[in-house]
Amino acid sequence: MTRPIELWYWPTPNGWKVSIALEEMGLPYELKPVNIGRGEQFEPALQAISPNGRMPAIVDPDGADGEPLSIFESGAILQYLALKSGQFYPEDVRKRVEVDQWLFWQVGGLGPMAGQTHHFRQYAPAMIKDQRQIAYGVRRYTDETHRLYGVLDRRLADRDYVAGDYSIADMAIWPWILPAPQGQDLAEFPKLAAWVARVGARPAVKAGRAVGDELRGNLGAAGKDAEDARKLLFGQRARKA
Repeated sequence: MTRPIELWYWPTPNGWKVSIALEEMGLPYELKPVNIGRGEQFEPALQAISPNGRMPAIVDPDGADGEPLSIFESGAILQYLALKSGQFYPEDVRKRVEVDQWLFWQVGGLGPMAGQTHHFRQYAPAMIKDQRQIAYGVRRYTDETHRLYGVLDRRLADRDYVAGDYSIADMAIWPWILPAPQGQDLAEFPKLAAWVARVGARPAVKAGRAVGDELRGNLGAAGKDAEDARKLLFGQRARKA
């Protein structure tokens, strides 16, 4: 009997990537919530499997050699799960490279840029009194996110999914299309908007996106709890072992 994969998780775009993949692939998993607003990402239990102190991470008790295998970084997790399940990751080299290109485009481009956009537009106003200090960041990252949305819109002009067939590339990118907090209007990107709806209509995507919804708070809100959470998330310094 297949033992469940441990999913160390919080409901964020990077977390959703993995919960969606697990639902799509039909792999059993056990949720291990990591409340990033309370600093649980710094606890030894997570640090042991995710040295970068970030979630998501997984532990597969039935690794390829029969021994437990821990993996951090969402892109690496998606590749591993796809190989384990034999789904959503083509065997043909050219097709697999196509998926890899867009997976790494998300990991190295869309995620970091959209994440900074989200930070400067949603969280920074509650952290910095002089709003002039954040104006450049808002403009810089909002414009870059707009460019990246345009890249996707052009890519989807003649295909239903970013790398041909539906794949882990779509699972990686979809959670990061958050137009409202990123200052974008999907009406400007009709092909992208259609893809967002197409992927979002998949039952497994709906299920994966809903994982842990009840756990999430509002870090952009006022109040001491939200302020303390923002200090943990955005005021981090290197911690000594």
